[in-house]
This record gives sequence, structure tokens and C-alpha cells, in this order.
Amino acid sequence: MGLDLKMPDLGNLSERVQSLTCRVALISDDRELADNWVGALNTTAAQHENPFGLSFETVTTDTVERLALDEDELQALIVDAGSDAGGLAAAEALVDRLHALRGQLNVFLVAQGCDISVSVRQRFDELFDRRECNFNQMFRLVQAFIARRASTPFADTLKEYVFSARDAWHTPGHSGGDSLRNSPWVGDFYRFMGEHVFNTDLSVSVQVLDSLLEPHSVIQEAQDLAAQTFGAEHTFFLTNGTSTANKVVIQQILGGGGKIIVDQACHKSVHHAIVLNRCEPVYLKSVLHPEFGIYGPVKRADIEQALDEHGDARLLVITSCTYDGLRYDLKPIIDYAHERGVKVLVDEAWYAHGYFHPQLRPTALECGADYVTQSTHKMLSAFSQASMIHVQDPDFDDHRFRENLNMHASTSPQYAMIASLDVARKQVAMEGYARLNQCLKMVETLRKAVDDTGVFRALTRDDLIAEPLADDNIRLDPTKVTIDISASGYSGGEMQIKLFEQYGIQVEKTTYNTVSVLVTLGSTESKLLRLIHAFKQLARSARKRLHVPSPRRLPEFTRLTCLPADAYFAETEELPLMDNGTLAEKNLIGRISADEIVPYPPGIPVLVPGQEISAQIVQYLQQLLQGQNATEIHGLIFRSDEPLLRVVRENGPSSSAPKKSPKASRKNGS
Repeated sequence: MGLDLKMPDLGNLSERVQSLTCRVALISDDRELADNWVGALNTTAAQHENPFGLSFETVTTDTVERLALDEDELQALIVDAGSDAGGLAAAEALVDRLHALRGQLNVFLVAQGCDISVSVRQRFDELFDRRECNFNQMFRLVQAFIARRASTPFADTLKEYVFSARDAWHTPGHSGGDSLRNSPWVGDFYRFMGEHVFNTDLSVSVQVLDSLLEPHSVIQEAQDLAAQTFGAEHTFFLTNGTSTANKVVIQQILGGGGKIIVDQACHKSVHHAIVLNRCEPVYLKSVLHPEFGIYGPVKRADIEQALDEHGDARLLVITSCTYDGLRYDLKPIIDYAHERGVKVLVDEAWYAHGYFHPQLRPTALECGADYVTQSTHKMLSAFSQASMIHVQDPDFDDHRFRENLNMHASTSPQYAMIASLDVARKQVAMEGYARLNQCLKMVETLRKAVDDTGVFRALTRDDLIAEPLADDNIRLDPTKVTIDISASGYSGGEMQIKLFEQYGIQVEKTTYNTVSVLVTLGSTESKLLRLIHAFKQLARSARKRLHVPSPRRLPEFTRLTCLPADAYFAETEELPLMDNGTLAEKNLIGRISADEIVPYPPGIPVLVPGQEISAQIVQYLQQLLQGQNATEIHGLIFRSDEPLLRVVRENGPSSSAPKKSPKASRKNGS
């Protein structure tokens, strides 16, 4: 494919890269050629500047796949296609298999002659002729491609600018921390946060750092590298989270209105985008696991039925993987949508790591999604709120997308956050496979240790998939470990407190009888040891549980009486939710919610704007607010500690209901 941007400065790289080893495998069944070339390349490496520690070795075609799986330090492959035409086809097939294992490796082709098709050429970074034997050039090109993948154009520029120590006569007002450094009142905060938190917090006035809203140099270069790394056509950085990413994509496809098919359990940002863009939603019901209270994916049959029934839909939005690690068999779903002219957005907020290990693939991009949003900060090494949008829509309008993004993005982005995206991308490009190998080994150790307690149980894929999803080929991201604590006698909330207060461990989430932990690139053996020790100790203090609660099922979706936007922006009134129970129920039944009401957990709306309120919904919300462990509910209004619901006035927007009947915008009661 060729290098199309300037080369990194290897001199600077050599100063900051220490103790690196990059193994390069020459794949050839021609033993004489392989031995001669590898010997010459290693001699060349010893004679030249070699900051990445390139070392060359020979492997045969029947052993290279095992090498790719076993060797973490493998960074590049040189594939010998031999001297006949049949060798090219074999080399192409081999590279496709290797790409499925390690998509980040640089791959070079050694061939004889010029008759190389475009499809073959696109699979290789560069070509070498078997007869030329210019080992200096070969070494430099291999090194150059690895250096390019290992570069962080924005992060490097930011660091260079900071170290140049320019005087700041621009925003932000702390001026590199000078306003805090010597203050008797807030100097402690400066010392706590550290020098570089402040001197990397810069203004858009610094032109050398490019513009996130209109990138042309180092930010665009970093985004191009991210697209190449994650397998997208285009990638965009965001500094205000995947919430904004989802809103941007939905506005790109449905700005001004249109029909959207969406999982009712999707992230609240999708529901917000539906209001902002005056979309007409077709809500799909996610499947509740009855034993553990975990909401999973939507049944594939329900998605396909909705696509069949709503031929005017323009966008399908699904979440893969879920908070609990359940992910769709995406390709047949995406293909089904595309056959009906529907674009697909996959919210991969929890799955930015998926492309970097064969056990976790295929990702949404590999399955053909038009847009993928990822929270790079959730499982990778970026700062919180640092996210990416990946695009491979064949009808992509770059100009319009940038305008939509600019409507939501801040004009004062946090540069350290952008740098963290650049660095997180580099890490997975260079060592994602190795780090995820470590993660998966930790998962195996953790699961076995938890099961060995005899009290706690690490839930498997089969445990987590509810019966209605049994035939949908749902998969589990193993880095999300959900632990059944039922036999301990403690609730999820109680177990969370015990782990935190007694053992200094903070878990990711709980249900009434589970706790969930994430195994990320930042997980360490010491943290794992302490977590296992905590579960072993807690297993010894198990108690008999007097009352075993059952999971609260979300009440059935009633009906959508108007567009969510019409209800949200309508004239409204506030009605009490608790008001002696019965009276509140009487006053609320049949009224139209103006807000999205979301209990956390599980974070799934009980009401969306425009939805009719039922007795079941009122009773459910009342139950959540009662007792000692009241549930946090987003969207309620509290006046003097009295919870109220905002509802559309009786003369509200019923006349502006969707053109089709409300039934046309529902699926399976949802």
C-alpha cells in the first residue's frame, strides 16, 4: 500500500525506545533463499540503527500460523510467493488467514516478475523482487512501516510543544498551571495533579497542534492511523464520549426526522438523539435473563421482523457487546439490514479491544457495520470521555459529517485527551495481541479460582444467555466476568460494599445476585491476587439468606402516542409519583410521559417521551423508590423530596402523532 505520510524521525525514536524486540518472520519453503536472506537481514540490522530491535527468522508455511498465535513479539511477515504464478494465490490465501489471527502485523511480499493483481497488492504493505536482494533497502522499509505504526503524531507534537516552554498569553486561564503553582490556597491541587496535567491543557490558538474540528496535520494523521489500526475507512476522535458519538451518527443519517429501529435497552444517548432529531422510533425489546436480572440482546427474529415491517426505516441501532459482555452474531443481521437499504450503527462502547485478538473477532466493522462508536477509554488506555467513531458507509458524506460533529463537539477540546487516543491506538497496534493474551490468561485464572471457592460461581456464556436467545449464536466477551453470589447469602449491593471496605476493591457493576469485574489492559497479577484472595475470604463467611429476591422485570412497553420530540417539547405539567400510591396511580394512568425515565441499574428506560403511562409502570417506579435501598432513577423531578413525573398537558401534541398508527412503531409490545 505504500507510505503516504512523512517518516518518523528514527533518531528521536532511538532516544526514547528502550529494550524493544520486534521479530520479523520470513515465510518461505525455499530453505536456501530463506537462510541466505535471514542471515543477510540480521547482518544488516546489526550494522544499522535499529531502535525497535528488529530480528529476522525463517518459518515455513505450515508453522507460521502457530508462530503468529504464540509469539507476542512478532511484528512483521515477509511472504515468499516463489517464482511461479501459483505461488501468488497461495501467498494471498496465507495472508488472509494470518490477518484473521493478527490484523496489525505488517506484511511484505517477495515475488518474481511484475504480474501482480490489484487484489493481491492491496494485501501487502510493500513488494520485493526475489532476484534483487537489496537487503539494506528491505531492512529500511520493514523498519519504516513498523515505525509508522508505532508513531504517535499528535502526542509527540504535544510533548514537543510543552517542552519548548512557550509563554502563554492565551486561554486557559491557569496558563500552564501558573495560576495555581505558588498559591497558598490551591497549590496543593497543582502538586496533586502534576505539572503536565496543566501544561498540556492548551488553547486552540496553538496552531501547531492542529484543530480537532477541522484537522489537517497531526490530528488528521493520528486519525488516519486509527482508521488503519481498527480497520475503518475513516476514524474521528471525540473528547466528549460515545454519548456524543451516537448523537453525531444518528444526526448524520436521520437529521430532521425519519424512522429508526432501535433496541429499547440501548444507551440513553440514542434516546436523546431520537428527541433531538425528531426521529420516529421502532423499539425492540431486549431479553431479560430471569435468574440474574441481566438484560441481553434483542432476538434476531425480532430485528428481522422489524426490518421487514418497516420498509421506510433508515437506520438500525444495536449494542454489541452489552454491558455484561453479550455480543450479537452481527454479520447476518447487518446483511439483512443492508439488503433492505437500512444503514447500521453498532454501539461498541464496551468493545474497542475486540479487533486485537482472534478469540474476540469478528468486530462490527469486520461484519460490515456502516458506523461504529467506541469508548476507547472503557477497555483501552485512553482517558475518560475519549472515544472514536469509525466509518465505512459507502455513501459517506465527509463534509456533512464534519458539520454534524462540529454541532456537538466542544470548540475547546482537551488536548491531553486527544493525545491519549493517539497513544491508546499505538498500544493496541503494537502490543494489543500480547496484552489481551495476558488478559485472557487472567480471566481463566480468575474464573477457576472463583469456582473453586464452592460458594461463588463465574457465569459462562450458556449461563448468561436466556432461553429465547439460544439459537442466535450470541457470544460472550470473556473480559467481562460476571460472578453469581447467590450462595454467599449477600446481595450484590452488600457484596460490593464488603469488597470495597474490607479489601479495597471496586467492582464495575452489580445486580441483586451478581457482581461484575472487568479484566482490562490495566489489570495486573497483583490486583488479580488480591481479588481472588477477597473471594476466598468472603466464601468462608457465607451466610444463610433469609429472603431471596426475584429480578424486577421492566413493565411492558405500552404505546407511543406521538413523536418523542413532540412530547419532550410540549406544554407539560408535573404530577406526583408517590402521592399515597393509589391516588398517584389514578392520576397518572393514561397520561403521556414527556421525559425518559431510566432506573440505574439496569439503565433501560421504563418510559420514553411520548409513551403512555400504565398502572404497571407506576407501580414499578413506586417499588423502586420504596425501602432502604431505593434505586437511582434518572428523569424524575424532585420538589421538596417529592418525586414527580413530567407529563404532557391534556391538550398536548396528540395531533402530531406519527402518520402511521402507534402500533406500526412497536415490536413485541415494546
